[in-house]
Amino acid sequence: MGVEIERKFLIAEGAGEDALLLGGEGVPYAQGYLSRGTGRTVRVRIAGAKAYLTIKGPVTGISRAEFEYEIPVADARQMLPLCDGPVIEKIRRRIPHGGHVWEVDEFLGENAGLTVAEVELATAEDSVEIPSWIGKEVTGDPRYYNSNLTEHPYRLWRHETP
Repeated sequence: MGVEIERKFLIAEGAGEDALLLGGEGVPYAQGYLSRGTGRTVRVRIAGAKAYLTIKGPVTGISRAEFEYEIPVADARQMLPLCDGPVIEKIRRRIPHGGHVWEVDEFLGENAGLTVAEVELATAEDSVEIPSWIGKEVTGDPRYYNSNLTEHPYRLWRHETP
């Protein structure tokens, strides 16, 4: 069984441009959810020149079951209009730091203004060196789940106190 173990953070105030520059140009992503609810999701994603179908189970702590399969990009393009809610658009940059690779997502469209950094771990007990450009941890805050951003985009709640 595949398992995803990750922690999620906001970018430190005033450090957004620095973090994005570290990751270079980045890869455009478009993703949507064919199914979501009761903690389970089925996602279709186009990441640059590749596409994937991903099934995720409910979150337990910082872990969840995850199964990801590469699919033809043409199929993914046909699946995106079948998704529930708007498609998430973002630019992903990968930044190595302290023995881990941080994935920094700069959201576009309805979620513009939101930049989130995630780090995947081998085990839930792994320690991680936090870069200086990392801010508040939002692991477990459902507002920052990509599947929730389709229903409740960042533009609608960004001025609320996180």
